[in-house]
Amino acid sequence: MSQGVCDLEIPLPVKQGAIEAIEQGENHYTRYDGIESLRKAIEHKMLSYNNVKTDPEKNIIVSSGATGAFYSACLALLNPGDEVIFFEPYYGYHISTLLAVGAVPIYVTLSPPDWTFDMDELKQVVTSKTKGIMICTPANPSGKVFTKDELEKIADLAIKHDLFVFTDEIYEYFLYDGRKHISPASLDSIAERTITISGYSKTFSITGWRVGYAVCHEKWAQMIGYVSDLIYVCSPAPLQKGVAEGINQLLPDYYQWLSHEYQIKRDQLCGTLLKIGITPYIPHGAYYILADVSSLPGKTSKEKAMFILKKVGVATVPGEAFYASNKGENLVRFCFAKSNAILEQACEQLLKL
Repeated sequence: MSQGVCDLEIPLPVKQGAIEAIEQGENHYTRYDGIESLRKAIEHKMLSYNNVKTDPEKNIIVSSGATGAFYSACLALLNPGDEVIFFEPYYGYHISTLLAVGAVPIYVTLSPPDWTFDMDELKQVVTSKTKGIMICTPANPSGKVFTKDELEKIADLAIKHDLFVFTDEIYEYFLYDGRKHISPASLDSIAERTITISGYSKTFSITGWRVGYAVCHEKWAQMIGYVSDLIYVCSPAPLQKGVAEGINQLLPDYYQWLSHEYQIKRDQLCGTLLKIGITPYIPHGAYYILADVSSLPGKTSKEKAMFILKKVGVATVPGEAFYASNKGENLVRFCFAKSNAILEQACEQLLKL
């Protein structure tokens, strides 16, 4: 229950699209920003789902996964020493990517159970070196879904201090209890300064395919595209075709089904944790649960995670992996993106605690 790897079936149109592309010999380098059919599919999806208008010739860069898109954006837009604000608990790859380009992460801590932030604290961390702010919505590992009010407050701060708004929206279809995904780029006030990062690794259960993208104003897209081409050349050509077919062929009921199925998994795991005296912070989105394990033996989150692993054979990620401070020492993260059989087995083993 540790690593965020989906083990559900790949949707048939996605699989068939890639197979057909291979059989038809679509196995060469693509254009630096991705194949035309995928860029047009993303354009349609961004307008219909994210309420963001784009031009597939100017605003969309397909890269090697969402991670590749974010790394290319950081290399293109940030200089060594630039500061970027992150909300903790954070996703570790975001921090590693920023450090790799010589930039500096600055942290604002979210408060459970709803993972809210203090606007005064956010204002206080801005300095003359601050160049951006990172928003992960829905968030890994907390499952936080940023509200429109929260995004508007962040937008005001970004405008006042001329900041980039980097977003990671890879879990945009994993929403629970009737919540809606709001893309920061859909706010007119910050549309030009927002770099939207996403992909289909999670939505289509294809984490190993490495097909992600960045959507932004053309003056940023051109720079990001050059860097992505330099580092990755392109995302795998036939796999791009498979993703394009998935976007074009899968109807809204697929995404509704996805949220419904994962909400059932969330509730099953949360119910099990409550039964054994571990308090889960119930996520509003994504497919992770941060849980309070202060009742378990161990001084650190790693020791507590190892206790669970040794005692009942269930792997988790220690909360310290998601914090720069020591505020994660009584937390562990569970991933529930598992088949029903695996999830059922995990819950049975956890009940032994």
